[in-house]
Amino acid sequence: MTGIDRLAQLYPWSVDPDEELRRAVVYLGWDVSATRLVRASYGCGIVGIGLTVGSAVLAPSGVRTLVTLVSATLALLAVGTLTALPRLLATAKRTRALGDAPGLVGRAVLSMRLFPSPERAASFAARSTETALSENLEQFVRRSRATNEDALRSFGSTWQTWFPALERSLAMVASAGTLSDDDRQDALDRALSVVLDGTRKQLRDFAEQIRGPVTALYAFGILLPTALVALLPAGAAAGIGVTLPAIVLVYDIALPAVLIGASAWLLAHRPAAFPPPPIRRSHPDVPDRIQTAAVAGCLAAVTGWFVAGLVCPPWARPIAALGLGVGTGLQVQFRPYLAVQKRVRAIEDGLTDALTLVGRRVSNGRSVESAVANAASALAEPTGTVFEQAAATQRQLQTDIERAFHNGSGNLSAVPSARVRESVAFLGVATAYGQPAGTAILALADHIDELQQVEDEASHALAAVCGALRSTGALFGPMVAGATVALADGVAGAGTEPLPGDATALPWLGLAVGWYVLVLAVVLPTLATGLVRGLDRALVGVRVGQALLSGTVVYLTAYLLVGGIA
Repeated sequence: MTGIDRLAQLYPWSVDPDEELRRAVVYLGWDVSATRLVRASYGCGIVGIGLTVGSAVLAPSGVRTLVTLVSATLALLAVGTLTALPRLLATAKRTRALGDAPGLVGRAVLSMRLFPSPERAASFAARSTETALSENLEQFVRRSRATNEDALRSFGSTWQTWFPALERSLAMVASAGTLSDDDRQDALDRALSVVLDGTRKQLRDFAEQIRGPVTALYAFGILLPTALVALLPAGAAAGIGVTLPAIVLVYDIALPAVLIGASAWLLAHRPAAFPPPPIRRSHPDVPDRIQTAAVAGCLAAVTGWFVAGLVCPPWARPIAALGLGVGTGLQVQFRPYLAVQKRVRAIEDGLTDALTLVGRRVSNGRSVESAVANAASALAEPTGTVFEQAAATQRQLQTDIERAFHNGSGNLSAVPSARVRESVAFLGVATAYGQPAGTAILALADHIDELQQVEDEASHALAAVCGALRSTGALFGPMVAGATVALADGVAGAGTEPLPGDATALPWLGLAVGWYVLVLAVVLPTLATGLVRGLDRALVGVRVGQALLSGTVVYLTAYLLVGGIA
């Protein structure tokens, strides 16, 4: 019996989950039902009430308030998380999937240009690459073989709620099969324009909509709390209860929970994401550096603990050890992933030129195989190398061009790019159509160029907002926090009389605020990266590692500099 089952048994009464939760659980493919999740959330609330009451009665008097508040907060978070998490995860999964919407429509359009069959177009769009959206389309393709329904139209209707342009675009593709040649080409061009324009509009509207929430998060969740640190001694002098439990509750529990919740909401409501190529640990160019990263992180943590103990108050040691240790470990572990991503991006950047050269040669009567071989010598690195190796493999093994890209020295397993794979798959299909396929290959080159422009526009639209978030997590937030902690220590030490309230609160203020600084260094770069590029593990790991290293150093340096002046 799972933990969800045990919690659900604590609330045996009937419940009625909303339709959104039901759809989210089904889309995620979870074994647990929506009804059981709701009952488990109520059961979690019952457990939370018991823990809160027990904390209020049994906890030592010195920490009773803190323990009770923490128990109540965690109980409320657990109750909400069990029902909110499936919705957020399903929305995030759809967001990531919809990044492939222009590519999927493009694949269907390319197939229709060569062979005007919506059924064949749906099958090609579903099988030419492995993405969440294409896998979902494959389900509709299989179902259509038994029910004789239009797979493209049914698939588009399913996604209409989240991306209306996809439904309109696929409806045009499906109807193009009954049109004359000239009208069909116009309809297919219009289908591509609809999905690309719809993607641009959704991302542009999202960039405008999040300015307010991000500004509010920036002001009330970051700058104001760090600036108020300097006023805590004045509050203690005025008799306000500035106690260690209160500081921990605000800076180490409440504020991080608000930041994480707001970040999850923003990420879940992004209309589409264009993540970098996914690099797995099994990639041949990614070394196994887990042990190296762990050793480097431990050495950095020990060094940080020792150095901070020499130049900073005692509370700085755990902050320096944790920030420098985790930051160093993340950098060592994920830096090789970014190097591979950079090479894959370079291959994608050269793909438009490669397809243009191949398409022109095919239009002039050359075969696809000879066009690939001739184009390889004219292409820049590293795209030229991929095409050259594929051409050599094709000549040596006398195999078809698609298999040549996937076998021998031209193996695309080292190029985990859906865009490259779907382009190669189309070249394989085009070999059967001869000279008329040249126009379709040129259209593919234009489509890929437009896709790259859409991605660049989306990144630029979000760059200003997300750049400020990254800078705050790595530099400005730690700088303000370190300065205000130093000012607070200076004000507290300037008085001749002991401050009222908890005498242990202010001396350990730097530790409580330092933990908040580390939270900022994790949450803000993750949010900024997720909004622009999606939650790619390697990219997030490197950005968070950089922020932890710089944030830790800036926080402690600002404390020392301002403390010396004060």
